[in-house]
Formats: sequence, C-alpha cells, structure tokens
Amino acid sequence: MTLSSSNSPLTDEQARQLNDVLGNLEGHQIDWLSGYLAGWRAAQTGQPSAGGAAAVASVEAPSLTVLYGSQTGNAEGVAEMLGEQASARGIKASVVDMADYKPRQLKSESFVAVLASTHGEGDPPDGALDFHEFIHSRKAPGLKGVHYGVLALGDTSYEHFCQTGKDFDARFAELGASQLVERVDCDVDYDDPAETWVTAMLDAIEAKAGAAVSAGSGQSAGGAPGKSQYDRKNPFPAPVLENLVLNGRGSNKETRHIELSLEDSGLTYRPGDAVGIYPQNNPNLVAAIIEKLGLDPEETVSLGETQTTLSKALMHYREITVLTKPLMEQWAAYCGDAELQKLVGDQAGLTDWMRGRDLLDLIETWPAEGLGADTLTGMLRKLPPRLYSIASSQAAVDEEVHMTVAAVRYESHNREREGVASTWLSDRLEDDATVPVYIDPNKNFKLPEDDDAPVIMIGPGTGVAPFRAFMQEREERGARGRNWLFFGEQHFHMDFLYQSEWLTWRRQGLLDHLTVAFSRDQEEKVYVQNRIRDYATELWSWLQDGAYLYVCGDADAMAPDVNEALIDVIAHEGNKSRDEATEYLRDLAREKRYQRDVY
Repeated sequence: MTLSSSNSPLTDEQARQLNDVLGNLEGHQIDWLSGYLAGWRAAQTGQPSAGGAAAVASVEAPSLTVLYGSQTGNAEGVAEMLGEQASARGIKASVVDMADYKPRQLKSESFVAVLASTHGEGDPPDGALDFHEFIHSRKAPGLKGVHYGVLALGDTSYEHFCQTGKDFDARFAELGASQLVERVDCDVDYDDPAETWVTAMLDAIEAKAGAAVSAGSGQSAGGAPGKSQYDRKNPFPAPVLENLVLNGRGSNKETRHIELSLEDSGLTYRPGDAVGIYPQNNPNLVAAIIEKLGLDPEETVSLGETQTTLSKALMHYREITVLTKPLMEQWAAYCGDAELQKLVGDQAGLTDWMRGRDLLDLIETWPAEGLGADTLTGMLRKLPPRLYSIASSQAAVDEEVHMTVAAVRYESHNREREGVASTWLSDRLEDDATVPVYIDPNKNFKLPEDDDAPVIMIGPGTGVAPFRAFMQEREERGARGRNWLFFGEQHFHMDFLYQSEWLTWRRQGLLDHLTVAFSRDQEEKVYVQNRIRDYATELWSWLQDGAYLYVCGDADAMAPDVNEALIDVIAHEGNKSRDEATEYLRDLAREKRYQRDVY
C-alpha cells in the first residue's frame, strides 16, 4: 500500500517521506519500527498506545557488546564502567573478555565497544590474541550494519603506542562496520579521556537507537554496597608497617619487603591482584630541572583545578623521568631547533634517543629559553601510579598488603639513574610515612577455583611476589592441590627471597617441589628456563594431570625465554611438532591454565 493524503492523516510531503523510508526496510526492521513507534508514543503521553501494553513491551532496548582485551586490568575496569553506565541508561550491555568471546558472533551485533591495551612491541594482551588473529584473518565476517567504537590504552613512551587499539579500529572499518565515535588513544593517565569516551559512546548509541532507550530504567551506575571509597582517583594513605631489605650482605641487589596497613580503608584484594602506588620524584632531580630552566621553585602553577608550587608539581604530579613523543614534539615546536625537529620526524631515531634519558637530558641538549613554569607543566603528562604484584593473601594478613620491591639503580648516558617508585620506597620513606595506594584487580592471574588442582609457579626475582600470596592463600584454604615453585636469582646465600618461608612450606608438605636457579653461583649461568628443561618429564606429567601454569616477572627477556622452554618441553615430552606445541600452550591459555603477569 502506498500512503497519500487521501488515505491517511498525513500531508503529501509526510506521506512521500514515509513511503521512501518504508520502501527501504526489510520485514524484521518494519516489525521493530512498529514496536518502536508504539513505545515512543507511550513515552510522549505517559499512557499505553492503541496497541496496548504488548506494543510498549515490544520496544527493545539497544544491545551493546563490550569487548575488552586487558593485560593488567585497566581496560577491563573501563569496560565494566561502560557496562554499568549503559545499563543505567537502559541499554542492554554485555561485558565480555575477548578470550571468552566467539568472534563469529560479531556480524550479528548491533553496537560493539572495543577496549584494548597494548604491551611489548605493539602486541595484543594474552587474552586477546585469538580474537586479534581471527579479526585479521580471511575468516573474519563482513560487519556491515555493526556500529562500533574503540578505546585504546597504551604508553606514549613506547614506540608502538596503542597499536592494538589502532589495529582493531582499522580492521573493523575494513570489514564494513560503521564507527560511532572517533577512537581515543589513552596514555598511562587514562581516567579522564576514558570517561569522556564512555560518555560519547553512550550518547552516540542513544542517538542512533532513538527513544528505544528507556531513560527511566531505574538502574544505578553506582558502586556495589560496601565498596571502598578509595580507588585510583582517590588513593588511601596507607601507613608503612615494615620496610625490610631481603638480600644478604654483599648482594648486588636491593630488594625490599614492604608491609602497608589497610586498616579502615575498606580495600580488599585477592592473590594475583596488584597494588597501585603514587610515588614521588627525586627532589634532587626536581631541583636540577628547575635550576637549569632558571625558574622559581616556589612559583605557583595550575594543574587543572589544583594550584601548587612548581617544585611540588614536579615532585608529586608530573612525569620527569620518562620522555614521550608528544613531549618531544612540543619541545621541538617551542625551541624551533632544526636538529630536534628532524629527530622528531624520525620515529626509530627518536625512540633510540629517548631510551634511558629524562627531562633534564632534554633541557641540557636543547635548552628552552624563556620557558615559563605553567608552559613546562602543561607539556608534561601526569605522574602515573606504579603497580606491584601483591605479595600477600588477605586471608592470612587481614588488613595489610605486602609488596616485594627491587630498588632500580643504573647508569645511562654518563649519569646515575633510578626508578621513581622503587627508590622512593627504599630511600626516602620516613618511619611514620604513608603511601597513597589503591587495589588494581587482575582477573587474568588467579588461582584455580579447584583447590585440588596442581599449580606450577615460575617467578624469578621479584616475580616471586604473587606466588607468596598464592601459597598463603592455599594454606589458609587448606587446598590439597600440589604446588611447585621455580625461582631464580643471582646468589643462593644472598638473594634467595623469602627463603625461610619457602623451606617451611616445603617441610610442611604444602610446597611439593622447590626448583631454584642461581645464575652466579657457578661458572656457567643457570636460569629458570634451564631448570624447566631439566625437569621436562615431570613438568609434562603435571600438565597432563591438569596443572595450572603461572609466570610472573620480566616481560622483555625472562617471559619469552620461559615460553620457549615450555614449548620445547611440550614438543619433546608430548611428541609434538613446534607448531603443535605452541598451539597446546595457547590452548592452556584459553582454558586459563597458562597465565602470565609480566611487566
């Protein structure tokens, strides 16, 4: 039937427009539109339409699928916030780890939010590998009709900043999906841009879906009852209870065991989570920077809504030990130096120059005459929190949280350097000091729910921290599953972290195997990956018995080397090709039986 002014209450122009719309719709779209109009009418009048309550009920709220790929939990946290705010607006939201999502469903989605972090050399998080591979393969479906948005999390001090998010954004567009909002690439200080993106994403969905979104859903985006008031934006000032050196006399290392009180904070955590701390920059470096620029340390500067002195701004609020491309670009624009501008245009050369240098190096190499205090602080990104794997189980230590911190000190470009947080915690904490902290949950690094399941823990150096928490937890729970620790350091007598605790657990029978590798105690260096190969037969047997594998520690060298050793063991003991062994290990990761916390 064709509408006109003669057979409807519409004007000729209204009838023409409606005929044009209806002529381009398929049957299921017309069904949806009829229900939508009934609901829209009811919303305008406050009364059921002529179609009755059934027509109102037929109006379906839009569905949003929130996919996240998270290595440390940041992307997951934003994804959950998006899900909560969507529900509060009447949008049906499903928040799903990419590791648990069946990617062939993509073509059936209406609205998709993709939140992805990047680690290493532009790599996806472990849990997003399969999804990333599928979406970039020839098997990926066409996504015409899918509306999407991407939030990318990364670190501008790395060359491949937010690469995973950029990959997803480009590929969704290639497959025909329609971008709802512009991709946002977040630096380590991601809270504000992430919240802005979440709001923009939901606004865009509402605009696209129209009145199908029920403004009166009655759901609240507030936190769960009893949730602590302290979080990343509002850290808890945790009193220091203990700050002890774990290494013996003569060691080349300085590793601290630090205990903080969480009393009255309401903060809770599980083994595998991390504690985030807001550190302070070294006052000597702050003073040197201010002096080089000829500025007044007591000059007032504005940091958003906060006003403070330049000295305090550089001490507490701004990153001065890590150079980033955005900072280099701003510095080049200010200085107008041809050499620096050329360097900024050479990504590889810029990355190489920035490595191991800080703001003082930049000032000394390319002086910025007349640079004002507010201009300086405006160029610098916020001082981000540092994350440490929690070294305790709350079931064992109650309102405390323990950390294992290696003091970072090294020489680079003819200057002594140091880690911001580690040396602050090691050198400059007073006895009555407090440390601003929050809990950073990590659902991708958790003990098996089955207390009878065997557990293999590989944690050299400070990577042993979460496994101390694992053992405390399994002891408190009376878990009967076998436990095996691989630990490595330089020297047995000086660097065996928490030695007495491991030996006690082994004597009690909670720790079935303690396999160590002390690299400097013999002429030929021995590492945990060597020990993994030494115990190949038994390790394979444990895997066949359903053991869970955990790796914690250095992402650049240790984690890849351990991964290679595990592939070798699986290939040899399982009589598999390298490709088959690699896939076996990937299957363990999909089953949550191979989990890594690497940094």
